[in-house]
Amino acid sequence: MKIHEFQAKRLLAGFGIPVPRGEAVRTPAEARAAAQRLGGPVVLKAQIHAGGRAKAGGVLKAGTPAEAEAAAARILGQPLITAQTGPEGRVVRRVLVEETLAIERELYLGLTVSREEERLVLLVSPKGGVDIEALAFDEPDLILRQRIFPSTGLHLFQAKRAAFAFGLAGPAFSRAVKLVADLVRAFEATDASLVEINPLALAAGGELVAADAKMEFDDNGLARRPEVKALRDPDEESPQEREASLAGLSYVKLDGNVGCMVNGAGLAMATMDLIELSGGRAANFLDVGGGVTEEAVAKAFAILASDPGVRSALVNIFGGIVRCDLVAQGIVRAAREHGFRIPVVTRLEGTNVDAGRRILADSGLPFTTAPNMEAAAREAVRLARGRGGAG
Repeated sequence: MKIHEFQAKRLLAGFGIPVPRGEAVRTPAEARAAAQRLGGPVVLKAQIHAGGRAKAGGVLKAGTPAEAEAAAARILGQPLITAQTGPEGRVVRRVLVEETLAIERELYLGLTVSREEERLVLLVSPKGGVDIEALAFDEPDLILRQRIFPSTGLHLFQAKRAAFAFGLAGPAFSRAVKLVADLVRAFEATDASLVEINPLALAAGGELVAADAKMEFDDNGLARRPEVKALRDPDEESPQEREASLAGLSYVKLDGNVGCMVNGAGLAMATMDLIELSGGRAANFLDVGGGVTEEAVAKAFAILASDPGVRSALVNIFGGIVRCDLVAQGIVRAAREHGFRIPVVTRLEGTNVDAGRRILADSGLPFTTAPNMEAAAREAVRLARGRGGAG
């Protein structure tokens, strides 16, 4: 789960991390009032779940409350298109009005989970305000990467090493050591999967301030973190993602045109790769899981088919715990209840596969059965192109 910048800053401030004074507003008039309360020049930042806002015109400066009101009017209610939103953009419903900082240097600080290493990884760089992936490619020596073991937590020497990597000394060095420790504490206490402060501003007097903040959370931990779960913004999710979340399904909308319904994350990733190799692009990640019911399968298929960008669907099921006949019943039910708008390619293997294939064949609906994954992907891509979708 992702949250907005202003929400991330509130959470981090609760763990002792300095953040700028600011207010999140919904109207231009509220922006004017916030600027008056803050006093002096302010910066207005569009609040959407995507990076690259400044380059897209979503970060504006204002010297007076009247300018702040005018700037907010330019942003609010408008779609903001960044490299991470796709061509449709995201409608800006909130703006963060924040005091400006006298920044001497911009640093980078991040903490994430490395699933390969089964460790937390602390990322530090003396060069902030840039895309960390690009920095890792162009100047990898500028990134310090430290593993944090769950059994021992952050060591003091690691926090000091981070402060050294920032190139700090004196009081700023001590502040950096404390800030790194507070960041790790916030990460663990909220079941976060990512915390990123970029830039971490070195302000006048050696103060360190989180000029920007990004946080993402492990959905599996939300049941025990109701205060974090309450920060979810349904407006930032697609209608399909909202429906899937309510149904307990794992769904992520992508920018392709071949809809996928698969059981198991590994099989889902392999299916998406095969679609790419066949010249197409997946429209979603949809994992129905292992203990799925016919009703949940029907719901999953209906969600997939409701995406107007989907030109064909690929149902790829390897039945273990999940029975192929149950899946077949679910997609037949969904097709009959919600209409049959798109061609569907099915590849079923495993438990009760013969019964599943028979249910599809006897349904009278135009399902296309594929003998294997590769053939299924090729056919789904071909059908998508045949309905006017680009590969």
